Amino acid sequence: MTATITKAPLKRGNRSATDRQQWGSPATYFIAFVFIALCLGPVIYIILGGFRDNSQITMDPAGLPGPWRLDNYQEVLASSTFWRQVGNSAIAGIATTLGVVILGLMASYILARYRFNGRGAMYSLFAAGLMFPMTVAITPLYIVIKDLGLMNSLTGVILPQIAFGLPVTVIILVPFLKAIPDEIEEAAAIDGTSRLGFFFRMVVPLSLPGVVTTGILAFVASWNSYLLPLFILGDQDMYTLPLGVQAFASQYSVDTAKVLAFTSLSMIPALIFFTLFERRIVGGLTGAVKG
Repeated sequence: MTATITKAPLKRGNRSATDRQQWGSPATYFIAFVFIALCLGPVIYIILGGFRDNSQITMDPAGLPGPWRLDNYQEVLASSTFWRQVGNSAIAGIATTLGVVILGLMASYILARYRFNGRGAMYSLFAAGLMFPMTVAITPLYIVIKDLGLMNSLTGVILPQIAFGLPVTVIILVPFLKAIPDEIEEAAAIDGTSRLGFFFRMVVPLSLPGVVTTGILAFVASWNSYLLPLFILGDQDMYTLPLGVQAFASQYSVDTAKVLAFTSLSMIPALIFFTLFERRIVGGLTGAVKG
């Protein structure tokens, strides 16, 4: 005797509840849309403002370009000053990223894989660094940089940025390195791999999501840094882009459209860089929380 099982039809109320759980409530989407609009609105306004002239901005500040003008962007892109500042920002960003990643990975490896006296205090010291912003330390930092003879140089900007980027790097990477099973290290030791070889062959590849995350955060923070270069850099030939935007806005204060074009071009590289690696940042932070 064969028993047949009939599947009861899903009630309309249950189906609606399931759909709401799957897609979320309309209020959630509305709040998300408001936040997205608040974040993207100023960026879109600056980019579109570069395609207008001053008369259009004066007559209709919130309107669209009509007609669209490329003169502002062409003049900025043809300027050697802009590209020199792009190069300075790129040098500072790449050097800061390499320093933060290399030093942070080595420090995190020691804190995560070795047992020694003071390990907890050292980790707490890095964690306390998250609550110590550069704004508070800018005056003593200026004195130290001046005593070292690094004023008006990119080195005087890079070294402090590395120091202030290490706390975030260590906090993110330590959970990644702790999550590596001890059996892998023991098997590598049996095969004759040294500790340094294990670090480069196993630790670095396994912690790559966290390394990419910290590298992106360090690069974007360096690219957008304003306060530290303002105190350290006095020669306009050494200006990074944030300082260049300020100098350009002061020089062309009456030409609002050109200032908007310069501002949009200066922030586009960081936006593109952050957008391309957004998923890696989320994945790296998720892995750090799980660890």
